[in-house]
Amino acid sequence: MFPTERFKGRHILLAITGGIAAYKSCEFIRYLVTNGADVHVMLTKSAAKFVTRITLETLSGNPVNLEMFPNKTAGTHHINLADWTEAAIVAPSTANVIGKLANGIADDFVTTTLMALSCPIVVAPAMNSNMWKNPAVQKNLNTLIDFGILICPPEEGFLAEGYSGIGRLARLEYLMQFLYKAIHPNPASLKGRKILITAGRTEEPIDPVRIYTNRSSGKMGFALAIECFARGADVTLISGPSNFDSPYGIQYLRVKTAKEMYQEVMSRIRNSEIFISAAAVSDFSPHEVSKQKIKKVHGELNIRFQSNPDILFEVGKQKRGGQFLIGFAVETENTEQNALKKLKEKNLDVVVLNNPLEEGAGFEKDTNQVTIISGKHESINLQKSYKLDISYEIIEYFLKIV
Repeated sequence: MFPTERFKGRHILLAITGGIAAYKSCEFIRYLVTNGADVHVMLTKSAAKFVTRITLETLSGNPVNLEMFPNKTAGTHHINLADWTEAAIVAPSTANVIGKLANGIADDFVTTTLMALSCPIVVAPAMNSNMWKNPAVQKNLNTLIDFGILICPPEEGFLAEGYSGIGRLARLEYLMQFLYKAIHPNPASLKGRKILITAGRTEEPIDPVRIYTNRSSGKMGFALAIECFARGADVTLISGPSNFDSPYGIQYLRVKTAKEMYQEVMSRIRNSEIFISAAAVSDFSPHEVSKQKIKKVHGELNIRFQSNPDILFEVGKQKRGGQFLIGFAVETENTEQNALKKLKEKNLDVVVLNNPLEEGAGFEKDTNQVTIISGKHESINLQKSYKLDISYEIIEYFLKIV
């Protein structure tokens, strides 16, 4: 999951309802607390059969709410909690609670508090696949969507019943992605905009065993995809090899070589309003790829390299009116001069400069430190921050200058 300062100090309410997936809420609480959120938990009586109150209180650092009328507590404590909450997530959510929310039924502490909320709500269903497909459940989910509630759908996988099907609670990365959208101050700022993003490294084969590549992990590009999703964009992400699963709700394409990435980008660029080139594309590839493993030799091994297609240059050359191009420049010397050169030569609107030699910047890290430079040669320095927070600032900058 991508760390962020956006959860710091935020009042997050987690509702846990009765299902085996309730145990997964423990790790989710830990993630939120680690990112600085103030988390309160409430659970139904059925949920208390799956995960204990003391576990949840230990992880969240706050009392857990269960009873509607506990001893020595005001009868309005559910309203007090609802007024405190900035964003709520029901994970896991049973078909029962979904039905109650859709039809205005409030008969316990969880549903009564949820009814009293005036903040964004995320519902993450988890149930048997047959229950999930039930027309009544689907009707209730559509009602919640009409109410403006965000639905984080379940996944396919092995179920508690001993067979596979849809109904597993969404992975924690997806829960984070939807909750991040829920707390976002500008969740509709890119609504309907078509954005194409490249991420990660490319790998150029030398022989059946070896490759020529770089250290890019893809974190920056994936963080940008999550940020654009949170703002309502229609996102396509083209990524070289990485350790990340596809973020939810985007078109995700995996490639390996620079030529493969070039082909995918050029086939989609005409239908994209915004192109963000965050991939670390290999500039060169071996002139010939050995069909057999190259045996170890004493002394020097000489490999001839050839230039790969320059994706950003070709995109800039075909840039049409209204299209906006953002490129990344990784530089270790004459940094701003080289970044400005790239901005001009590749017909970019914005270039994001970073130097991997600086502390907290560059590849394989959760953080980055960048300078945003526009075509007017205006620049903004962003100090070391998490890559998801850097992504937020990049998009905010874009929205200010368009």
